[in-house]
Amino acid sequence: MPEIRNYTLNFGPQHPAAHGVLRLILEMDGEVIQRADPHIGLLHRATEKLAESKPYNQSIGYMDRLDYVSMMSNEHGYILALEKLLGVEVPERAQYIRVMFDEITRLLNHLLWIGAHGLDVGAMTMFLYAFREREDLMDVYEAVSGARLHATYYRPGGVARDLPDSMPQYKASKWHSQKEVSRLNDTRSGSLLDFIEDFTTRFPGYVDEYETLLTDNRIWKQRLVDIAIVSPERAMQLGFTGPMLRGSGIEWDLRRKQPYAVYDKLDFDIPVGTNGDSYDRYLVRMEEMRQSNHIIKQCVDWLRANPGIVMAADHKVTPPRREEMKGDMESLIHHFKLFTEGYCLPEGEAYGAVEHPKGEFGVYLVSDGANKPYRMKIRAPGFAHLSALDEMTRGHMLSDVVAVIGTQDIVFGEIDR
Repeated sequence: MPEIRNYTLNFGPQHPAAHGVLRLILEMDGEVIQRADPHIGLLHRATEKLAESKPYNQSIGYMDRLDYVSMMSNEHGYILALEKLLGVEVPERAQYIRVMFDEITRLLNHLLWIGAHGLDVGAMTMFLYAFREREDLMDVYEAVSGARLHATYYRPGGVARDLPDSMPQYKASKWHSQKEVSRLNDTRSGSLLDFIEDFTTRFPGYVDEYETLLTDNRIWKQRLVDIAIVSPERAMQLGFTGPMLRGSGIEWDLRRKQPYAVYDKLDFDIPVGTNGDSYDRYLVRMEEMRQSNHIIKQCVDWLRANPGIVMAADHKVTPPRREEMKGDMESLIHHFKLFTEGYCLPEGEAYGAVEHPKGEFGVYLVSDGANKPYRMKIRAPGFAHLSALDEMTRGHMLSDVVAVIGTQDIVFGEIDR
């Protein structure tokens, strides 16, 4: 009679496939998972508590650092909550810029997801392909905000500045010849919108390349098909949102069901799965990339045709323009007051939610009338997904744990907060 071999294994917290400092305690029967117990808190940064001691505008940068691959989407959720309480009218051009950057952020997130998920399951090439495209989008972030990751670009009442008329250029060096640099600068000779438009024409071809590599690849399908099936009813009970919910066949997307910004004026489809397995969630995210590309294209066309202001004119909330501040005493006072003590929100509470690349990202604010929140609670999509890890991995093999973490698209900054 063979010996029964039960193990308790530590998976992480420093594991290349844990996507952050996730510690899983796995109870195994041979190589089959009996129970998975996620331990969190190893990246806890007290974002919600820190926000209580800072003026509202100083917490925008904290949002970038939650899910640090979906930076501007996090900012958007926080800014929406502020704007609900402030009652600020946001110019239409700023709304379109926000939507365009939300979708650029969705591409950034999904590219990192497919690169890391592929790498976890054993597809090295995918990672290199995805990072090639991420580089272009990072340049777009840098052009508007000066930062490749933590942009702090959204503001209550609009965005920090309008889109630039030129893109940074590569320079010749001992590593890159003038001929090579000229080729690289071809797409950078116009404005930021020209650069983004060029990217949107190239991108569908790149997604085709990814699908050629993975979609019908028999190893990829063996690793994902029928792994971690979640029924539509169970997905709703577990609090799933985003691609995790849509992969189970439920067409729920805040951009369509509770429209914010200008999503109700744009044309896009919501992809859904049929089986609720890891392969369906992969297909949903791949189609989401195509839909995001389509939305960005529509935003570029609108922004070209409609110049205008990108910040509300209420200087109790938004800073005056630089030249006004330098030449007008009233504007200087506004500027000084805004950047020293900020603005006070009326008493009350508000919840701002966006369709973040990973699901519903929401910020619940309670104001007592001061210039900082009385309480702030962040609804992170990854938290609900991670709580289902035990259920999703039970009965699967040890190697499937890695595939399930990949299909959940977990980033620990937002889970631990």
